Amino acid sequence: MKLRIASAFTATATISLLTACGQGGENPAVTDTATADWPASLKVVGDGFPNPGDACRKIGETEATVDFLDDSATLAGCLSADDAAKLGGKVVGTVDGVTLVSVPANAAKAGDGDGQGDAKVAGTDYNATAQIRCSGYKGAAAAMCDAGVVRDAENGAYIDVTLPGGVKRTIMFNKDGSFLTFSTAEADGTAAMKVSSKREGDTTIATLGTERYEIPDAFISGD
Repeated sequence: MKLRIASAFTATATISLLTACGQGGENPAVTDTATADWPASLKVVGDGFPNPGDACRKIGETEATVDFLDDSATLAGCLSADDAAKLGGKVVGTVDGVTLVSVPANAAKAGDGDGQGDAKVAGTDYNATAQIRCSGYKGAAAAMCDAGVVRDAENGAYIDVTLPGGVKRTIMFNKDGSFLTFSTAEADGTAAMKVSSKREGDTTIATLGTERYEIPDAFISGD
């Protein structure tokens, strides 16, 4: 009798497990591929930002992000710096490999139907702001510098890079997105510095004397 009861229990348990899997409700083997690469420390909202299917995601409030939230902006997360540069916002931090970007409500990209071209980041003349890799200013080690890009300038795009102490470097590009030059002046000694550039993948490496700046193509073009 005991053996018969045990067998019945086993059969019932097996049927219940198969039923649950067939319904697709709680099968632990099923993984949400849309969020599989995102760390558990972040609350990922939706299936793309700013549009469904896009690489970045809207990020909700957790202990890791509470200091980055702003009522006038959307906090977004991107798995790559290039995707972050396309959002038209300000990089505010990195959590477990995800770049966090605060995107002002009016920082929509061009082509949204308003006929105004590439929109501006609130309170600035920039079409987008981000952080780019920089090094060499007064011997500084490699770091991330705040940068803003104006894409609709008459002769081509340019970016302003903010260095320690509020010093700025302006890097100019041709209309086709290729590097043109730095804006230099005799007064600060930059006119005497050697200017050069090279390409590494989809990034322009621009140098001014010992200073080095890495500018992703996506930041310049917005594509």
